[in-house]
Amino acid sequence: MYEHLIKRLSFFDGIDILEPLVKHVFRDRIALVSSFGAESAVLLHMAAQVDRNIPVIFLDTQKLFWETIAYRSKLVDLLGLTNIRIFKPDEDSVRLLDPMGELHQSDPDMCCNIRKTQPLQEALSGYDAWISGRKRYHGGGRASLPTLEEADGRLKVEPLARFTAADLKAYMSHFDLPAHPLVAEGYHSIGCVPCTVKGGSSDNPRAGRWAGQSKEECGIHWTVNGQPVRLAKAS
Repeated sequence: MYEHLIKRLSFFDGIDILEPLVKHVFRDRIALVSSFGAESAVLLHMAAQVDRNIPVIFLDTQKLFWETIAYRSKLVDLLGLTNIRIFKPDEDSVRLLDPMGELHQSDPDMCCNIRKTQPLQEALSGYDAWISGRKRYHGGGRASLPTLEEADGRLKVEPLARFTAADLKAYMSHFDLPAHPLVAEGYHSIGCVPCTVKGGSSDNPRAGRWAGQSKEECGIHWTVNGQPVRLAKAS
């Protein structure tokens, strides 16, 4: 469906790939998904230069660091973003599957499913494309990340796919963007409190996520018809 766009625009990065897609190709049919994590300021700044009213989807898992919530407010005010859309887990799903709030200990994939993947599917309803902030240098399944791909019937845009840690640092320095407060404490990648520990490095920033487990991703980026791949394989 989007082969012509992929062929024409996949060589571009950053704001150069955002501008035509946000302003012309999709206009009101594209959203940006942000965790407001350790490296989020760069993509959010780029998006704000193109359109400050772009829908920015934030998945509040109800397990986040308070520093992340505070950082979200700080960036929204600084960048002048006017269309933040906050999605939380379905209350019935949490009540049924995670009544004690400890599902992450026994089934982290299902925990991510009800707290992130399902809410994202709801959040993306009505959009034909969405923007993510993943980078190849994070390694693992991200090492060969395309800048544009079709996934679950939508165009998925990765403006920072080819950016390195040095590129991100230089960008933040040039535009004087504030860092997530937990970065100074030794966190290189920041997710939910129970599944994030200090650690990682500029070469392997996600080492502090799901430490000691085979799990490397929450699941929102690896789906089959909207269901996380790991859960689909297990069923």
